[in-house]
Amino acid sequence: MLNDRSSPLALLETRRSAKALEMVAPGPSVGELEQIIRIAARTPDHGKLAPWRFVVVDAAGREPLAALLHRALEQNQPEAGPAHHAKAEQFAHQGEALIVLLSAPVLGHKVPVWEQELSAGAVGMNLLHAANAMGYVGSWLTGWASYDPLVREAFAEEPSERIVGFFFFGSAGREPEERPRPDLVAISRKWNPREN
Repeated sequence: MLNDRSSPLALLETRRSAKALEMVAPGPSVGELEQIIRIAARTPDHGKLAPWRFVVVDAAGREPLAALLHRALEQNQPEAGPAHHAKAEQFAHQGEALIVLLSAPVLGHKVPVWEQELSAGAVGMNLLHAANAMGYVGSWLTGWASYDPLVREAFAEEPSERIVGFFFFGSAGREPEERPRPDLVAISRKWNPREN
């Protein structure tokens, strides 16, 4: 069983993202979204900088998000056709709840930007873990919208901020399917110090 909530370890061992297009109601309430964000912010953060920001896109923000994506396609991808616009419209309206996560590094600090960006990635994983623990499914999506300058400007408060991803949440419309996992032998090893 995927997303098995019978114990913390069971959930971690079976966690699986769901497809945002297949999410159905109910999604997290306003209070649950606040709790998800509060849990996500409990992440490793060298220097206590909180180098990330959350932007909640509520139901009233979905149509403006779609309009933003259409403008971004027109402005930055003039070759985009009707199919691209249809996918942008679909993207803006999928899932039952949406949080946009931004990396917001503190520039010039002794903590390297790379470490701050890693912290933002950890926040993203915590968003998914929190939602799964509450019985919802989640999906962390990027795609062209995460890298488009017009979209970034619409969410960022500083030029150094970048979109980590769009995090969609809801209930599973169908049971998530397992995906292939890496061969742990191929990606892990014991360190063998060599003499120089």
